[in-house]
Amino acid sequence: MNDPLGDMLTRIRNAQMRGKSTVETPGSKLRAWVLDVLSEQGYIRGYEATTGKDGHPAIEISLKYHEGTPVIREVKRVSKPGRRVYMGVNDIPSVRQGLGVSIVSTSKGVMTDAAARSANVGGEVLCTVF
Repeated sequence: MNDPLGDMLTRIRNAQMRGKSTVETPGSKLRAWVLDVLSEQGYIRGYEATTGKDGHPAIEISLKYHEGTPVIREVKRVSKPGRRVYMGVNDIPSVRQGLGVSIVSTSKGVMTDAAARSANVGGEVLCTVF
């Protein structure tokens, strides 16, 4: 798999289109860090590290719905393996005038765009969520 984070975001998107309550994805530290940000921002109920059917580490994500519609309306991968997108602290985009979040991988960890601005650090813009 070339883009593990993109794969996880696609699994979340597909599970929400089908109305699933949980979705399973292979486990990794980067995925867990991104899920931490999504959880603290209220886009997912939470996640749990498990072991998959094949014995490899996996993550089970509990999706969140509001009145039958998914809380995550749109999720887009910004920085891809073929084209990495790095931005300084002043260039980090705000999503839908601040209603959504950009998830940024910085030298101080994976955080939201607002947290990166307050910490005065830039980095790789992983994805945007609305």
